[in-house]
Amino acid sequence: MCEPRLDDPAEASIEDAIRSIEAEMRDEYLQPHAYPWVIGYSGGKDSTLVVHLAFNVLLGLPKSQRRREVHIVSNDTLVESPLVIKHIIDSLDQIKEAAEALRLPIKTAITRPPTSQTFWVNLIGRGYPSPNRTFRWCTDRMKIQPTSGYIKSRIDEAQNVILLLGVRRSESATRAASVKRYDNGERLNRHNDLAGCLVFRPIVELTTDDVWEYLGEYDAPWGGDHRKLLKLYRDAGGGECPVVTQKSDAPSCGSSSSRFGCWTCTVVDKDRSLEGFVESGFAEFGALLDFRDWLVSIRNDPEKRQARRRNGSITITSTGTYVPGPFTMDTRHEILDRLLRVQSDLGTELVSYEEIEEIKRVWSEELTSSAFRRASTTVDTINKDRA
Repeated sequence: MCEPRLDDPAEASIEDAIRSIEAEMRDEYLQPHAYPWVIGYSGGKDSTLVVHLAFNVLLGLPKSQRRREVHIVSNDTLVESPLVIKHIIDSLDQIKEAAEALRLPIKTAITRPPTSQTFWVNLIGRGYPSPNRTFRWCTDRMKIQPTSGYIKSRIDEAQNVILLLGVRRSESATRAASVKRYDNGERLNRHNDLAGCLVFRPIVELTTDDVWEYLGEYDAPWGGDHRKLLKLYRDAGGGECPVVTQKSDAPSCGSSSSRFGCWTCTVVDKDRSLEGFVESGFAEFGALLDFRDWLVSIRNDPEKRQARRRNGSITITSTGTYVPGPFTMDTRHEILDRLLRVQSDLGTELVSYEEIEEIKRVWSEELTSSAFRRASTTVDTINKDRA
């Protein structure tokens, strides 16, 4: 680890802040109970800093006091930006290897949605239209449920857990309002949706400059430095989609800012981070951008959508607006064919064999159901019904 340059007043200030945060984290870790820590790790700067400081705290304690497990948990939606998920996997491997060598009670894990709830099974298999701001079906299935499931399993074992999040008040006005809404004036706040989960936000008062200054000054305690992380941000020109464990956090996933997350994200108007990777020399990702933009373009094409919903019903809003159902079977076949072509051209797995098998199972089930036959009703028939 680098030595702090305390002759610089600005650096002395961040040093004081970090020492205070580590002291608070140490005090919380040494409380007289056995509740494990779970650190939500997105691979971005803020969660990296939380992991860095937790590692420091453990290293500063004698072995006899390292009694509580620390779980560092990431989420892989299976449609993550390729460079980002590689960074997450590589860094978790480094953390795990170092923790084992140093005999620290650290466990690493990556949560993923079950095959039945992946992006492609829902979009291609069930025909869900591409997610947008009013129908954001992806976040709960792909992010919240897998990570919450991991946390619940730790709660079952220990009755309570403490969830450490790299949330900062200065991130945005929305984040500041969220912090204020759930702040009870204490160090720990109860999680909105997970009974037995207490939330700890150790770096909540740091600024973005504080975070980068510290990460730039100090090497990672698990080995190496944070230069790869800095390059990832520079190449993407954006920030990470945070770990999401409750629906109230969902707006931060798929926000209008330049974040790196799912390469398939159609909630944003433009995927500026993926564009940034392309502009930084990763030209092969242009094919992903084109595919994602095509998904956006076909979402509201009436020729691509069934007239009825999956349960056979027709949706007409209170204002008289007709809302089409899922993608037609022909469109689902078209999406899969295009996806497989992109996968072949890139030489990188975008959709797994298990997902394709599940897609085929869903198709077979729908094709034999009366609901699907009703869902094939044309728009002309609907207009007759309304008349």
